[in-house]
Amino acid sequence: MKQLLFAFLGFFLVHLHVTGKTIAPGPFILKYDSLEIHSEILKESRRINIWTPPAYAAGTDSFFVMYMPDGGTLEDFPHIAETLSELMATNSIPPVILVGIENTNRRRDLTGPSEVKKDSVLAPLSDGAAQFRAFINDELFPEISKRYRTSGQKGIIGESLAGLFIVETFLLQPGMFDYYIAMDPSLWWNNGHLVKTAKEHMTALPNKEVTVWFAGSGTKDIYKYTRPLSRILKEQNLPQLKWVYSDEPGEKHSTIYKATKKKALIWTFKHK
Repeated sequence: MKQLLFAFLGFFLVHLHVTGKTIAPGPFILKYDSLEIHSEILKESRRINIWTPPAYAAGTDSFFVMYMPDGGTLEDFPHIAETLSELMATNSIPPVILVGIENTNRRRDLTGPSEVKKDSVLAPLSDGAAQFRAFINDELFPEISKRYRTSGQKGIIGESLAGLFIVETFLLQPGMFDYYIAMDPSLWWNNGHLVKTAKEHMTALPNKEVTVWFAGSGTKDIYKYTRPLSRILKEQNLPQLKWVYSDEPGEKHSTIYKATKKKALIWTFKHK
């Protein structure tokens, strides 16, 4: 396992490969681990980045784990780790381990099947999401549990195509995570099939509590599906499902992740 440091200052990311003590510029210096997992399911090696909170090294407690697609150090991992660190420092959320899954073929991994031919311009129509989900569940979960002190509770966070993957996982395999956070999920994929079939998937919810936070920006092909999904969840009114929809008409697809991540995490962990 290789240890790295990154410092996040404004919009600039600095990578520091270290073997001992290192001082980096900027207000946020976050130490994290990086490991390679060879996946038999995906037939490739995947880089996984893991950030543990200060409380992890200071004791023997086990911790909740937040997983994230788009989890490379040049992707969304740094700013989510920074946000978690900020929120923990103010006791807004409890300590949590962050596990980022770095992309190799993002569009393949985050999209399910589609019968819409024009979707093939964006991604293969072969349900790569099913294999990616199996990799996370069957290979990544056990590896993280083996290497780190985990409580068994798990969440997942992401936006856009990652948000699509998160909503699909909630609907198709709801027991896989305890907490789902999806900003601007690309529910237009396959002509909105996930929303059209959401009611029938509600019957598969496990008896345990499941928590969902999702948001939609002012982008038409986003709110066209996120708002109907929120209405479906309201109509179903399932007792084991805690959820909230954050309608964000003032945000763009490019701004919503960073604009809503703090309130999403705070709300989620209040319902933990």
